[in-house]
Amino acid sequence: MSFKHHLLFFLKKNLVMVIAFVVAMITIFFVPIDRQYLNYFDWKTLTCLFCTLVVVCALKNIRFFYIIAYDIVKVFKNARMTIIALVYITFIGSMLIANDMALLTFLPLGFIVLTSTNKQKYMAFTFIMQDIAANLGGMLTPFGNPQNLYLYTKFNIPTLEFMSIMFVPFAVAIFLLTMCCFIFVKKEPLEIQDELAKLNVKKAIIYLILFALSIVIVFRLIPYWIGLIVIPLVIIFEDRKALKMVDYPLLFTFFFFFIFAGNMARIDFVKDLISNLMNTNTLLVSVLSCQCISNVPSAILLSQFTTNYKDLLFGVNIGGVGTLIASLASLITFREYVKNNHNKAGYYVLLFSVFNFSFLIILTIIALFL
Repeated sequence: MSFKHHLLFFLKKNLVMVIAFVVAMITIFFVPIDRQYLNYFDWKTLTCLFCTLVVVCALKNIRFFYIIAYDIVKVFKNARMTIIALVYITFIGSMLIANDMALLTFLPLGFIVLTSTNKQKYMAFTFIMQDIAANLGGMLTPFGNPQNLYLYTKFNIPTLEFMSIMFVPFAVAIFLLTMCCFIFVKKEPLEIQDELAKLNVKKAIIYLILFALSIVIVFRLIPYWIGLIVIPLVIIFEDRKALKMVDYPLLFTFFFFFIFAGNMARIDFVKDLISNLMNTNTLLVSVLSCQCISNVPSAILLSQFTTNYKDLLFGVNIGGVGTLIASLASLITFREYVKNNHNKAGYYVLLFSVFNFSFLIILTIIALFL
């Protein structure tokens, strides 16, 4: 294959990264590079993302996810209940370890379950439901989503008040996800054809400890640089191949997107427009903002213009569904799907948009009455 074909294949496979790079470069014309650029990047998020990707690759190499998938199929036995289990696991995981970490952990599990049982026809649907579950499941707890942790700290919101504010949309999200699985997934029997692989217990324990370390970093119990040193160092000795398997284009996608969001927040006419709009309807403005610059940058930007943290919480959490860039976690899901389904990106985006905007409209209407 020629260099041209290699390049075209790379660009097609990493289309989101290319788009993120282009829009970042466009904003540089409005905001020239200076020292403030260093403040754009959430280095903790990038570190956690890298460390988790490394550990997940290592777990894949010892077929850890396949073994769990085997057990899930053995327990639930049909496509509908198995997919519901995958969605619920992701939903609960996002409440405990944040939405992006939950997706990095459980998307490979969904992929292996469906490929091992020849049910690839449900792949796009399952990934989309897992993505929605991750984005909406994390909204109940202050640490479930990065934007929640930021607003929880900035406005000093009492924990019980925070959870009571988000409980209704949280409960509605569970109901909608469950109904979608019942309606769109048939009760087809599942069976894994391959023999159950033997687990390398020693390596599994080491990798799970490393994964726990990355979670501890998420909760800011230890400095992120410790994980950046310890995890790659251990993996070098245990499974050097895992470091080569890391989805580095995904990391660059986040990097470029931080530049885009940071510059958007510094463009005067954008800030003036937002200030005027926030006085009109905080909820709707925050929802719409998420569709353009993602929920975390929206939370940081919009919190400077309002004290109405209730509607802002609704907006930046519900607004995590919608467009592909409404939540950086959705980019993770898209990249994971396209990585294994190169020719179905358009189909995925169409299906993603239908489900995400349906959830967005329903939850926004409900939030307007709360």
